Amino acid sequence: MFSFMTTADGGLTTAGYIICIIGTILIFLAGVYLAGRKAAGARTAKAMSAKRLCFCAMGVALAFVTSYIKLFKFPYGGSMTLCSMLFIVLIANWYGVKTGILVGFAYGLLQFLQEPYVLSPFQVCCDYVFAFAALGLAGVFSKSKNGLIKGYILAVLARGVFHTLGGYLYWMDYIPDKFPKSLTILYPVIYNYTYLLTEGVLTVILLAIPPIRKAFNYVKRLALEP
Repeated sequence: MFSFMTTADGGLTTAGYIICIIGTILIFLAGVYLAGRKAAGARTAKAMSAKRLCFCAMGVALAFVTSYIKLFKFPYGGSMTLCSMLFIVLIANWYGVKTGILVGFAYGLLQFLQEPYVLSPFQVCCDYVFAFAALGLAGVFSKSKNGLIKGYILAVLARGVFHTLGGYLYWMDYIPDKFPKSLTILYPVIYNYTYLLTEGVLTVILLAIPPIRKAFNYVKRLALEP
């Protein structure tokens, strides 16, 4: 069914790229527009929708740019980046779970376009769509004390669940020969959470620095004020 979108080595054809790009733009714009309609009053709703769209777009752009800054990269996908997940988590912390999941979904599609690899539609969902959309769960703690850090930790763990699921379903044949046989069943967990938690620890340390925390609180006020 999707053969016209993929090449023999698991990449995307020109048609595949075009369809994914158009789909990403349409879904992102439609979702942010619908989320903004809940604001009180037509004029306020229009202003909030435009402002929210602007901040969401900036969040996705910053996440995508920093995802290219890889501190290290694993051979079968996955890398420690310069806090790229944080920018999606910020959107979820500001605007809630629904908007966070939407923005994470759009970001996941961009990640797929950046380094596409297709084994099956469900593998694409596990490795790209569901995994990055899960970053939006950070919004669960948006109103809690230290909610940004709590939400970030939850988002990293949730993203890892889907990567690990994809690992068990599609990547077990790629286990290195030198990997301990007794730990084979844990390979997807160890593989995925190694780079995710390493980046997560680095980001949490940065968020705990008072000037950085103060700066993010200031930006949050700008994002939420009428």
